[in-house]
Amino acid sequence: MAGEMQYRLLGRTGERVSALGVGGWHLGLPKVDEATAIGIVRGALDAGINFLDNSWDYNEGASEERMGRALGDGYRERAFLMTKIDGRTKEEAARQLEESLRRLRTDRIDLVQHHEVIRFEDPDRIFAPGGAQEALLEARDAGKLRYIGFTGHKDPHVHLYMLEVAERNGFAFDTVQMPLNVMDAHFRSFAKLVLPELVRRGLGVLGMKSMANGLILRSGLVSAPECLRYALTLPASVVITGIDSQEILHQAIDVASTFQPMTASEIDSLLARTAQAARTGRWELFKTTSAFDSTAEHLAWLGKEPEWVVEATQP
Repeated sequence: MAGEMQYRLLGRTGERVSALGVGGWHLGLPKVDEATAIGIVRGALDAGINFLDNSWDYNEGASEERMGRALGDGYRERAFLMTKIDGRTKEEAARQLEESLRRLRTDRIDLVQHHEVIRFEDPDRIFAPGGAQEALLEARDAGKLRYIGFTGHKDPHVHLYMLEVAERNGFAFDTVQMPLNVMDAHFRSFAKLVLPELVRRGLGVLGMKSMANGLILRSGLVSAPECLRYALTLPASVVITGIDSQEILHQAIDVASTFQPMTASEIDSLLARTAQAARTGRWELFKTTSAFDSTAEHLAWLGKEPEWVVEATQP
């Protein structure tokens, strides 16, 4: 039986956010009609889920547009709204952010994150003169966003490098988003390598891919509630999950509102069950292939390289 929604602090921001968040990607899928997407967002907010995830590039903007419509009629005031931008240059990042503001029908987004930081060159481009970080800092100063973070799903060492480059530039992120799931514990583990560092720094931890878009469930080793409960047991501020129907929404609400942390013995048993299957990364294709890398197929989203870079590569 469902209880009350549980809330956690978003790192040192002091924001109180629901332990579970609604992922934006599923909301714009062709199989999900607009009425269903709006019903999911409003149903989640009515149940106390206040953290909403999205991205400028999800479904050619449909995910943000549908969420923007859902946030009418007073729902915007009840949501902690997050989206992401792919641009690596100041110009491209600013353009994408303005599009997100328009689609989401708001004049301020609570959290904007640099999306798909999956290459070691991404941090350097973002923090370079004329890079995307300049656009987000200016937008924050202008009141268009409140907090800044970054996301990635490829390699925990890229996340650690992003933190290093930010620190070198005198900046501390508010949030970091990364995969947290039962397979991750055994392969290129964000939970083992990045999570302790984020906790040490007091950053807001956003967990994602608890089921890897259902891929982990196909292993036959774990159930959806187990995947969510495991991720919620980790020291994450929010676990973001994809929802494409009222049935899945109700399942997520039930897990979050009745949540009790797994015991050490339960975790040991679960990880022992998944250890062998996880070792090759077969169930985390976002780490081992480019199938989940939107920017790999749309390099133009990142923005043009600076002129001096172009000139340096000419014969």
